[in-house]
Order: sequence, then structure tokens, then C-alpha cells
Amino acid sequence: MPDGAASPPPKIHPSAVVGPDVQLSPGVEIGPLCLVDGAIRIGARTRLIGHVTILGITEFGEDNVLHPGAVIGDEPQDLSYRGAPRAVKIGNRNVFREYATVHRGSEHGAITIMGDDNYMMQNSHVAHDCRIGNSTIIAGGALLAGWVELGDRALVSGNCVVHQYTRIGRLAMMRGLSRTSRDVPPFCIMDGTHTLRSINIVGLKRAGISNQAIHALRHAFGVLFGTRQNLKLAIARLLEAGNLAPEVIELIDFIRASKRGVAFGPHHDGSGGDGED
Repeated sequence: MPDGAASPPPKIHPSAVVGPDVQLSPGVEIGPLCLVDGAIRIGARTRLIGHVTILGITEFGEDNVLHPGAVIGDEPQDLSYRGAPRAVKIGNRNVFREYATVHRGSEHGAITIMGDDNYMMQNSHVAHDCRIGNSTIIAGGALLAGWVELGDRALVSGNCVVHQYTRIGRLAMMRGLSRTSRDVPPFCIMDGTHTLRSINIVGLKRAGISNQAIHALRHAFGVLFGTRQNLKLAIARLLEAGNLAPEVIELIDFIRASKRGVAFGPHHDGSGGDGED
């Protein structure tokens, strides 16, 4: 649309049900058999293709796309929930594929938050009170339990499961079918049961991280996770070397902030592979 051109008014299919408290911005499209009911605000040019359900106190930014079967803002899957007013807030340019679900905050929480440019594939799930950053990918069948934090540009591959309160760092990657109840540090690849394999070289290059920083992260990974050891001592060795790259400092700070403990390195010795596979 040319700069300065007015967006068209909302377009609502006759078979859609839109509640009286719903606020629609210009250019919103609501397709056949959608249900939109609650204190809902939908930003400009967001499209509900069809059979989409949005409930509760839910806010969307602009240019989001919701495919058939997506459900946003339904009650949390929490047996203690008694109907308290809880919310979902979603940013701009997110894509929700078929039957993706995002639940509102829980009785003891407040709000589920998702940033911008995220991509949720079919049958993926973001539970109550999660914090999803920007430009993440949550692949088909992946399940994020309550209170999970997913950093910017992180990738959760197909059919992964993430335990409640777990953090996954920026540009981290969970390989398909993996599972974790421990925090996954930024820039790392994890598979199996919270086992770190290498630095996410491909993801780092795509994000424009410098070769120098990638080299520093590979060295830091080898020091921290090349063998299973006391991480406090390993961090101390890294800090003694000084002149650490900002990305390495970010990695260390994430580990130090962990309350659940971080994922382990492999059982065997390793040097922090290149993550190219």
C-alpha cells in the first residue's frame, strides 16, 4: 500500500461471530467461521483466514496472520484457574499456522507475551505466562509449558517439549524431539534430554554475528561444556582470560542467572563442534 494511503475498513465474513467488545483496526480481515469474543483489540491489517478463535483479554499488533484452527487467548490449562481476568499480548507480523495455540495468563500469573516476527507452526503450543521474544520459530508439535522464556531468534524444532519455568536463550536451537527441564544457554544447540552439543554456527551466521565472535563462542563452549564439570570454576577460568566478546559475556550472564540449572554438555570430551549439521 502506498505511503499515506488509508487502510480499508475491517472486513468481516457473514459467518464470523464478533463480540460487542472487540476493537478492530483498519484493514483487519476476519474470515469464515471465526469466533472473536472478549476484550480484544486487533491491529491493522491482521488477517484471520478462517475457523480462528480469539478469546479473553487479547491484544494483537499489526500485520499478523492466523491460519485455520488457531486458538489465541483461551483459558490456561491450569487446574487452579478460576476465571481471573488474565491476558495475552502479541506484537506485529507474527504467523500462527494451523491449530497453533497461545493461552492467557494463569490464576497466579498475569499475561502471556509474544513479540514481533515469530512463526508458530502447526499444532504448536505456548502455555500461560510465557515470554516469547522476537523472530523465534516454534515448529510443528512443539510444546512450551507455563512460564517458559524464549529468547530472540531461538528455534524450537518439531515435537520438542519444554518444562515450565525453563529459559531458552537468544539464538539457541533445540533439535527435533528433544526435551528440556533445564535452561538452554544462548547460541547453543541442544538435543536429547537437555544435552548441549555445540554452538549454533548456522544460526549465528544468519543473524550476522561476526566470525570473531563465533570463534570466541566456540572456545567458550569448549571451556564450559567440553567436559562435565563445575560451571562456576569453568566460568572463573574464562573470566581470568579477560577481553571476552560481548556474546561470551551474554552466555556467562545467562548461566549465572539460571535458577533451574543449565543443560549439560555431552558425556564425552568435546571441543564445541561447528553446529553445521
